[in-house]
Amino acid sequence: MNSLLFVLGVIVLAMALRSFSNPVVRKAGAVAILVASYLVGYFLTGSHVAGISGVLMWFLLPWIELLTRIRKLRLPRRKSLSHQTPPNSRRFPHLGEFTDEVEAEGYEHVEDTGWEWDELQQFFRIFYHAGDKTQAAICLNEQQGLAFVFVSLTSRTADGKTYRTWNFPFSYTLKMSPDIQVNRVPNASSFVELQAEHRDFLQRVGVSTEALIAEDPEALPAQMEMETQVQISHNIDRGLIEPASEDPEKVRYSWRGLFFLYGQLVKDMVKLS
Repeated sequence: MNSLLFVLGVIVLAMALRSFSNPVVRKAGAVAILVASYLVGYFLTGSHVAGISGVLMWFLLPWIELLTRIRKLRLPRRKSLSHQTPPNSRRFPHLGEFTDEVEAEGYEHVEDTGWEWDELQQFFRIFYHAGDKTQAAICLNEQQGLAFVFVSLTSRTADGKTYRTWNFPFSYTLKMSPDIQVNRVPNASSFVELQAEHRDFLQRVGVSTEALIAEDPEALPAQMEMETQVQISHNIDRGLIEPASEDPEKVRYSWRGLFFLYGQLVKDMVKLS
């Protein structure tokens, strides 16, 4: 009885800590959940091994998704962007607000584009700043009823290098190609802050505005397509994805890719806990 009350007490403590907005306190709540899982296994069996197994159970849960849905997932080897009508206010209620914020910094709206594949949808609103020689993009990512938004800033140099700053909220599910350097700022609170981070990023890597290429805004969607194709080829070469046996024009995660993806998911579990 005392063991049960102790475990319940730890669970209540964990729930209380998770209700705080402070990230350190919330992480303490996540640790308390792991402690409760250990205690359940230990008190039921009297074995420390069972307690540790209770903790490890949380880190094995992603494999259910990986082995059921992700392993069966097939994606096109070539992703072709096409013009899209902007999503309605129900799907993307803050698109107008985000657009105003980007345009207020001198970016011009170039195109609304995106791609769809089964339950995956991506919408991009693309902008360009001629003075800064930088592309901005607002992206709505939708999959199986879940959606998230991120904003990216991209600058390119004549030697084929690409420098990107974004607030993508999760660890990326593929490796970036060697010619792309990414500066991830997930907690950027505004476009102005993201833009300042991008300029600081360019300064840190020693790239001046003069070294950037002036791009044709109308060609930006094609450039994005090409970069995606290079990334897919790079990940095939690295063995993370492979052509699907039933259709060589589609790709799927290899077993090596599933382990890579598992590592990314665990990192997100730790960061977001």
